[in-house]
Amino acid sequence: MKNENVIEIVRNVDQLMVPQNFVGIGSTRKVFRFKHWVIKKHLNEIGYLQSQNEQKIHHALKVKGLANYVAPILYLDEKISIQPYVQALPLVNGETFDIDFNTDLRISANLKTAIEEIDRVHDGFDFLDSSNYGKDERGQLILIDYGMTKTLYETKWVPLAEAGVLPQIYFEPCIVCGVEKELRIYGEHDKDRRCYECGKE
Repeated sequence: MKNENVIEIVRNVDQLMVPQNFVGIGSTRKVFRFKHWVIKKHLNEIGYLQSQNEQKIHHALKVKGLANYVAPILYLDEKISIQPYVQALPLVNGETFDIDFNTDLRISANLKTAIEEIDRVHDGFDFLDSSNYGKDERGQLILIDYGMTKTLYETKWVPLAEAGVLPQIYFEPCIVCGVEKELRIYGEHDKDRRCYECGKE
């Protein structure tokens, strides 16, 4: 039944990637939720490479009995990837925060082992950012965004961000709605301080 549902999502994906299903957006992928699944739309080549890495990492962790600690890729093509929906961690004061591996009781020993494996074998990157985690039905954390590598970040993401092609995230008041939130800024000369809800992607 799960495979049939994913196939149906793929067939109707353009009708599902609409504002009412929007969940969030980063510099490389835009996320939509439909029922029990999330659709990650690749905004550029880096987004596609991240999803490919996630698929490869999930398969590798499955062999080691650690696949339950990362969200699997159920479908992947150049345009999108599909994962099961996992409840995202809430923001703190409107922004993401660093995970504390020493004090957060939702982090299991097996998740730590999975992270160590991703870091050591797959050049993993950015394990502290809370936006990369979700909370499963047990109340424990799992990785939902784990495809960025150190090499991918340094060789592709950083040059494009410095050139103003990819946005960096700043926490500032939006000049339209006035609410302090995460704004997408394209290079040091970008003066458009509007948030996503007020029209800036």
